[in-house]
This record gives sequence, structure tokens and C-alpha cells, in this order.
Amino acid sequence: MMEDEELEFVEDLEAILHLTPEVQLAIEQVFPSQDPLDRADFNAVEYINSLFPTEQSLANIDEVVNNIRLKIRRLDDNIRTVVRGQTNVGQDGRQALEEAQKAIQQLFGKIKDIKDKAEKSEQMVKEITRDIKQLDHAKRHLTTSITTLNHLHMLAGGVDSLEAMTRKRQYGEVANLLQGVVNVLEHFQKYMGIPQIRQLSERVKAAQSELGTQILADFEETFPAQGSKKSGGPSIVLRDACLVANVLDPRIKQEIIKKFLRQHLSEYLVLFQENQDVAWLDKIDRRYAWIKRQLVDYEEKYGRMFPEEWCMTERIAVEFCHITRTELAKLMRARAREIEVKLLLFAIQRTTNFEGLLAKRFSGCTLNNGPGQKKPETPLEPTNPFLEDESREDNGSEKDEDLDRPKKPKAPDNPFHGIVSKCFEPHLYVYIESQDKNLGELIDRFVADFRAQGPPKSGTDEGGAVLPSCADLFVYYKKCMVQCSQLSTGEPMIALTTIFQKYLREYAWKILSGNLPKTSTSSGGLTISSLLKEKEGSEVAKFTMEELCLICSILSTAEYCLATTQQLEEKLKEKVDKSLMERINLTGEMDTFSTVISNSIQLLVQDLDAACDPALTAMSKMPWQSVEHVGDQSPYVTSVIMHIKQNVPIIRDNLASTRKYFTQFCIKFTNSFIPKFINHLFRCKPISMVGAEQLLLDTHSLKTVLLDLPSIGSQVVRKAPASYTKIVVKGMTRAEMILKVVMAPHEPSVVFVDNYIKLLADSNPETFQKILDMKGLKRSEQSTMLELFRQRLSNPPSGPDGGPSLSFSAPTPEQESSRIRKLEKLIKKRIQ
Repeated sequence: MMEDEELEFVEDLEAILHLTPEVQLAIEQVFPSQDPLDRADFNAVEYINSLFPTEQSLANIDEVVNNIRLKIRRLDDNIRTVVRGQTNVGQDGRQALEEAQKAIQQLFGKIKDIKDKAEKSEQMVKEITRDIKQLDHAKRHLTTSITTLNHLHMLAGGVDSLEAMTRKRQYGEVANLLQGVVNVLEHFQKYMGIPQIRQLSERVKAAQSELGTQILADFEETFPAQGSKKSGGPSIVLRDACLVANVLDPRIKQEIIKKFLRQHLSEYLVLFQENQDVAWLDKIDRRYAWIKRQLVDYEEKYGRMFPEEWCMTERIAVEFCHITRTELAKLMRARAREIEVKLLLFAIQRTTNFEGLLAKRFSGCTLNNGPGQKKPETPLEPTNPFLEDESREDNGSEKDEDLDRPKKPKAPDNPFHGIVSKCFEPHLYVYIESQDKNLGELIDRFVADFRAQGPPKSGTDEGGAVLPSCADLFVYYKKCMVQCSQLSTGEPMIALTTIFQKYLREYAWKILSGNLPKTSTSSGGLTISSLLKEKEGSEVAKFTMEELCLICSILSTAEYCLATTQQLEEKLKEKVDKSLMERINLTGEMDTFSTVISNSIQLLVQDLDAACDPALTAMSKMPWQSVEHVGDQSPYVTSVIMHIKQNVPIIRDNLASTRKYFTQFCIKFTNSFIPKFINHLFRCKPISMVGAEQLLLDTHSLKTVLLDLPSIGSQVVRKAPASYTKIVVKGMTRAEMILKVVMAPHEPSVVFVDNYIKLLADSNPETFQKILDMKGLKRSEQSTMLELFRQRLSNPPSGPDGGPSLSFSAPTPEQESSRIRKLEKLIKKRIQ
């Protein structure tokens, strides 16, 4: 029974002492120990074995037991001390809590006492300051009353003085007094309910009204609407009256200005009536000379009469401009048939010069607030409008740089731009028609000059260069655009753009496309006999070197026109009003030049392609079945290489400035030549094994030449573009695979068909039929092969990886490298 109880006690103790890993880790961090007894995974058996590893060690068992008992007693003492120390902790905590509560109650009591004392202090301060506030309010009211009485005294005295001075026309004193009376009266706006104050306000208004009527009468007397000005000139009274008008209703000031301007410009309306000879456009300078004299006369006589802020000099000039614009518009409508281009441009030039002088002299501050004025376009920051230097640019050396110059200030930056010249805009159709005629004559002259001078000579700097007429055309366009933008940035610019479009298309068709050499239908190729006898050196391509240079020159010119037309479109959009920018679109003309470029490249491709046709024809008619040994490259290959070496260097040198189009030429030629070569390859039938090897050697020679095509005959060797190389390798590899299939034995048939499918990956039975024809098989054998081919297509052969081999369109790089090394060895043997 005792043993059972001890076991239960041990189990209960272990259950109680079983701690979580987190708690155990925390204990180890706080009380680190290397004693095995402190470990969580303590094993008593292992511990005893460590104390008594051998039987001899049992001799000191008593000593070990005594040490363990001593450690147990020490642990008991420590536990007892800790337990006793915790006996009074609860009591001490409760005592501390009670003391804290007492302290809090005492604190609340002190706070309440402080709050009560603060309220008593506030009440005491209110009682002390009550009398002070009353005195403060009384002082403020008294000050307001005294100030108001002073203002009232000033107002009453001022009104009396104002009425007296008005009757005596003492405008100098009235100007200062009236402003003060008006300012004082503003302080009484909240007292208008008082009859006396309202009466004074009405007297002030009556005095202002009387002053206005009186001043207008004085000006009417001095400057009558009809007749000449008084000889006495301006008086001090009128000068002071203008100062009074500044204080009165703005309508009085505007009326004075209006009367003076009408009287001052009445002579102009008489001198330049419609029936007068000086009124026409050819004498427009006299109008501007007259206003210049009038402005000088005004400065001398009346410069000090009007306040400077009235800007009377500018107002006279602006009113003159409005009258001139109206009169000129009326006159040009009546005599529209008499308007010629030179006369119109002369009048516009003189007018824009005058507007420029106005911009130099005046700021334009009166343009939006003058009496009865039409609001012109919102002026921007004023600048110098004289832009003659823009139309005097050098025509010979600038070419496309003409349109690349930094943007100059546009004419509308002048606040006076269009204030007179706007009247010419409805008649600018005369200018547009003139430019239409001039451009037509210019195009005709370009055509005549081209016919007279002929195409660029080969071997000269002119070959492949941009045609000079192209630069002349765009320089003229630049001049017209700048000139028209000075005249108008509205609809006339759109009309001029339409004219530009018309002659860009005419230049493209008449000068460029119209002068491209025509392809000939006559056969100038090589014969089979000449090829076999290696007489290719006596043959030439269809186009002469001069014609090739001409095609390259037209291509370069079309590219220049394409780029410059795009710049022209951008410049036109900068010159025209923002609301009309969307109507300027030269995309159609740029497409036209792109078409010329494409046609030129196609001509070059067709010429070289046609030159190679006889050689390919000779290849297809050679007896490949009777070839006995593999020798040098065949004559047709030599002929093809000869034509390539003749044409390509000329084309490359003449397209040096347009390298991308030379690359396009190479790509297009390759895309045309390789399929044609493969088609002629199918015509070579039947072919023996040796003949197929010879053709394979020829194909490799052509492939090498085509890969080197962009830099053939050049001292500087450039790496061909990757896109071009990919086309050549893909196309010529197909030709090589065809020959490899032809070289393969056709027995057993299954192997032959599988090899065909793997190498060519072509499921077209016609192609397979051509391969069989090249091998020279009989019809019966071909039928069996075709049937087997169709069966294998429905169940394609599997490669080493178990997948279908139809996806392979070319040999692996290792196969390609091995095949090329074999051919190189064969060529070296042939050379030796």
C-alpha cells in the first residue's frame, strides 16, 4: 500500500511540475544553470549512471547520498525563507492601498477649495471693473459723436463751398474739394435716414450733375463738333476740368474723350473720303503720315491738358485705326476688282509696319476700355513685331534647316496686330490665288530644268543626292508661310495649306514619279550557251548606271520631302489659330512620298531580279543528270554574283544617307530572289547524285553572297542586320534541305518519306511531287511514294523525343556547322 501511495504521489507531483515549453524557456533565461537536476527532460536513471559509471564507483555511494541530502536541506531552507517572506505581502499591499485612497480624497478636497476661491475672485473682479466698463463705453461713444460732428461740419461747409466754386468755374479747387466731400459723405451712408444728412447727400449729387453738364458745355464750346478748333488752344480751366471729370461719373470722362476724338479726327474723314484719290491703297502711306503729324501736333498743343493716365495720345491712334479699318474695308468692297497682289501686299506691309510702330510707342492699355471700341483679340505680352528678317532667310544653304529654326515671336504678340490689317483678310484670296499661280509656274520650271539638265551623272557627287528643286520648293513654302502668317492666322492659312498640299502632290508625281525610269519588256538577259561558255562579262543589267543613280536620287529626294513635309505640318500648326489646328493635315502628302520611296525600291529590286532571271533559267535547263563530277561553281552562279556586284555597290553608295532604305532594298531583293531560285531549282530534273552535290555547292555559294550582300564590294565591312540575315538563312536553308532530300536514296520508301517530312516539314503533296520529279522516278514509283506520303502525314514519324517531327523546319546548328565545313573542304580542294 505504501508503494502504491508513493507512486501516486510521484505521478501527481510530475503532473503539477509539468511546465509548458514557453515557461520553461523563460525560467532558463532568468536562472541559467548547467546542473542536470534543473533540466526539464531530467532522467534519474541516466543521472545515477553518470554518478556511478562502474562498480568500483559504488564505494563512495555514501558520500554522494550525503551531498544530495545536503542539497535537499538547502533547497528546503530556501523555500521556507521565501514562503515566510510572502506571509506579510498581502497585508502590506492592503495598507498601501488604503493610504493611497486617503491621499486621493485629500487631493480632491484641496481642488474643490481652489475652485471655490477662484469663483469668488472672479465675482470680485467683475464688481471692481463694472464702473470701468461704463466709463469705457461712454468714452467711445463720445469720440464717435465728436468725429461725426466734425465730419458733418466738414460736409456742410464743403457742400456750400462746392456749390459756390462750381458757379465760379473754379475747377482747380473743385477737383480737390469734391474728392474730399465724396470721401466724407461715405461715412454718413448709415445715417441716410436722417433728413438733414439726406438733404446734404442730394446737394452733393446735384453739384456733381451740374459740374458734369457744365464741363461738357465748356468742352463743346472750345471744341465744337463742326468747324475748326479755336485758335486760342487749350486753357487752364479745361485742364482743371479734366481733373474734376476724374472724380465725377466715368460717363462724363468718356463723353469728353469721345467728343475730343471726334473733333480731332474730323479732318481725316474729309481728306480721305472714298471719292478722293489719296484714299486708295497705293497711297496708304499718306494716311499713316497724316496721323503721325496729328500726334505730334497733339503733344505740342494738348499734351498737358489731359491727365497722363487718360492716355489720350494712344486713344487718338486707336480711334484712327478703327476708322481706317472701317473705311478701307468699305473702299475695298466697292473696288474689289482693282485689287492686285502687289498692291495688296504693299498696303499690308505698310499697315503692319505702322502697327509695329504703334506697339513700340504705346502699351495697348486702352484697347479694351476705349469708348465704343470693338474688343480685338486678347493681347499677349507686347514684343517687337518686325519680322522681316524671317522672310529674308538665305534660300540656298538652309534647305530643311529652314523649318528647324527656333520659333520666333508670332505677330499676334503685338497688341495692335490686326487693328487695321484685319480689313485685308477678306481679300487675301487674291494673294492665295497668286501663290497658286506662282507655285504652278515653279513646278513647271522644275520639270523643264530636269529635262534640260538630265538625270544625275554616275560617278559624280550628284548621283543619289537630293534634287536641288526640292530644297527650292520648301524654301518658297517657308517664305509663303511666314508672309501669310503675318497677314492672317485664320482661314487664309488653311487655304494656303491646301495650295501646299496640291503642289506637294504635283511635285511627287511630276518631278519624282514622272522621272523614274520605265521598266523594259525586252529580254536583255543571258543565253544558255553564253552561260555555259562563261561569257557573262559582256552582258549588262537592264538599267544603266545613270538610271540607277537617278532612281536613288529620287528615293533620297522623296525621303527628304517626307521628313520636311512633317516639319512643315508642325510649323503650320504653330502659325495658325488654335481653333483651326485640326484642319491642317499633310498625312496624305506624306503617304504620297512614301509611295514614291516604295516604288523606287521596287524598281531597284526588279532591275536586279530581272538581271538574274536569265541565269536562273539557264540553271533550270542544264543537264544535271549528266554531271560527272563536282567542280567549280556553275556559270549561272558566276553570272548572278556578277550582277549583284555591279548593282549593289552603286545602290549602296548612292543611298549612303538613307541607310534604312538600302536595308529595305536588300530585304526585298532577298524575299524575291530566294523563292524564285527555289522554283527554278524544282525545274532542274532529273538530277543525279553528283548533280545534286554540285547544286548544293552552288546554293552555298549563293547563300554566302547573299549574307554578304549589304557590304559586298565595300572596303568597310559591316555586319548585316539580324532581320536580313534571318531571312537569308531561312530561305537558303530550305533550298539546301531540298537538295539533301534529292540526294537521299529513295529506298526504303518509308525512310525517304520520313526524311522528307523531317527536313522540309512541308505537307503539300505538290512539293513532294516536285522532289520526286527531280529524282527522276517513274510514275508508278511516284504513285507509291505519294500514297505512302499521305499515310505518313496522317501518322507522322516521331523523333527521338517521341514528338512529331513536322515542327522542324531547319537543321540543328550542329548539322548546319558540319555541312558547311564539308562544303568548305570541297571548295578548298577545288581551288587547289
